[in-house]
Amino acid sequence: MPDIAAMTSLGQSYRALVLGSSGGIGGAFVDLLRSDPACAEVVGLSRSGDGFDVTDEDSVAAAAARLAEAEHRFDLVLVATGALVIEGNGPEKTIKAIKADVMAAQFALNAIGPALVMKYFAPLLSHEGKSILAVLSARVGSIGDNRLGGWISYRSAKAALNQITRTSAIEIARLRPKSIVVSLHPGSVDTGFSGGFSKNHDRVSPSESVANMLSVLDRLEPAQTGGFFAYDGQPIEW
Repeated sequence: MPDIAAMTSLGQSYRALVLGSSGGIGGAFVDLLRSDPACAEVVGLSRSGDGFDVTDEDSVAAAAARLAEAEHRFDLVLVATGALVIEGNGPEKTIKAIKADVMAAQFALNAIGPALVMKYFAPLLSHEGKSILAVLSARVGSIGDNRLGGWISYRSAKAALNQITRTSAIEIARLRPKSIVVSLHPGSVDTGFSGGFSKNHDRVSPSESVANMLSVLDRLEPAQTGGFFAYDGQPIEW
């Protein structure tokens, strides 16, 4: 078991929110954070658990409003939503395979959804001390690191997410100068997320991936807000 307290030095007591908490990575975030004595509260929201739908603005707004009404403030917000395969549609191997509705679905879930989260949930970040909002991106969203091609819709949606993160970080820091807003690449994780498309890559368990990412977040400073980082802490080019 990793030392969670050492990975989340947000103060003696902190509160965390995990969006997409029913997924493999989201569930692992909830489990590890709840095992930390310093974590005073972990709130998890998901579509299967309570109807939280990141692709529906009314759903996102209503969830944030409920937490705001209950005077919740969070030191750590983790956005673990997203998918590679949506409604049976996996990543394209060639530009000839692009379908407008499939691409739109990728953007709705992997880019627009997290943008809505930042719109409605950033005001719930704590004003006191270090606060973190981290979204799950993917290395394939890097434009500079793309040497293989393919996966156009998913790559493009994650690239858009990275720009959303970068831009939002600048704005959020104006009101919360100690905030850290970043994109994270979790690595190849052994969940149902990839639909078998990562079978040729070495995969880690969700708990190991989450432990790695929490360790990265713990080491980041506000000056690094708006960055894109891998699970081992290395920055990823845009």
